[in-house]
Amino acid sequence: MKHNTFIAAIVAVACATASGVALAKGGPHHGPKMSFEELDADGSGEVTQAELQAHKQARFASADANGDGLLSLDELQAQASAKAAERAARMLERFDKNGDGSLSKGEMPKPRDGARMFERMDRDGSGGISKQEFEEARMHRGGKHRHAPGADGTKTEQN
Repeated sequence: MKHNTFIAAIVAVACATASGVALAKGGPHHGPKMSFEELDADGSGEVTQAELQAHKQARFASADANGDGLLSLDELQAQASAKAAERAARMLERFDKNGDGSLSKGEMPKPRDGARMFERMDRDGSGGISKQEFEEARMHRGGKHRHAPGADGTKTEQN
């Protein structure tokens, strides 16, 4: 039981931190897409740290179905399911060109150019992707630099 509570607390802190980072970056991001007006609770024309904190607390409280101040695995899964359902509904709305409530193969978003991606990953032009090239591409996916363990096990910045 303590193990589940500990994991839930870590996930909650990670979610709160990620949402703060996403807000700070601005622009399109993978987290919740909030409008400025939603965050500017007092309508002052500025979003304060207090308003950001209040928004994070409200999101936590909304996920904490039983109100015990902890997010259980069930509560986290329920929140994830709700978000997945919202994303699926938006996808259907965006790509359902004929409005029949279903996506045909032809209506599905076109996949990225795999050949171009392969060429970018194959940095040495050998026609194959080495483990090092694979790991480098994974670290730089989407232009985001990530921290990865170095050869000695310590974390290093990947550029």
